[in-house]
Amino acid sequence: MANAGKDGDTVIIKKYANRRLYNTRTSSYITLDHLAQMVKENIEFKVLDAKTGADLTHTILTQIIMEEEASGEQMLPTNFLRQLISMYGNSMQALLPGYLEASMEHFRENQVKLRKAIEDSIGANPLAQIAQRNMELFKAATAAFVPGAVQAAEAEKTAAAAAPADDELAVLRKQMADMQKKLDQLAR
Repeated sequence: MANAGKDGDTVIIKKYANRRLYNTRTSSYITLDHLAQMVKENIEFKVLDAKTGADLTHTILTQIIMEEEASGEQMLPTNFLRQLISMYGNSMQALLPGYLEASMEHFRENQVKLRKAIEDSIGANPLAQIAQRNMELFKAATAAFVPGAVQAAEAEKTAAAAAPADDELAVLRKQMADMQKKLDQLAR
């Protein structure tokens, strides 16, 4: 799905009294999981009450966070939640949303910089080069025990050579997954 940045590109989601959510762009009913995925894909949306037209986006986003916290690994520490609750009605309440937005944006920027630094350092890191050689030796050993693995390894090398530098990490992940499958087969 494409990133929707302009106001005209904002997807309108209608929430009906029966709690169902309707995506007006795709003309289909969706779930909170769909909305969470849209957030992760940076797709702008607005949730409106189907009857009154009231903006429910904030409430729905809060509900998504609550479900994520309840069903998965909790990301918001209890102490943070207590402090957040204590800010309601406080004279500093008006400043908190801007502060939290700026903090999250700063966190995301640092996350992108860190990811790029790690990716850039892998090529120059002698330990990463040793790990790559070990992977090649492991592939060779696996190929000796699994018929047809040599051809698969050659095909992977060809694909890796054709892939741009940005896709090297994806290629390595695929190779690891393929090796895991082969190891699982050997273990049987």
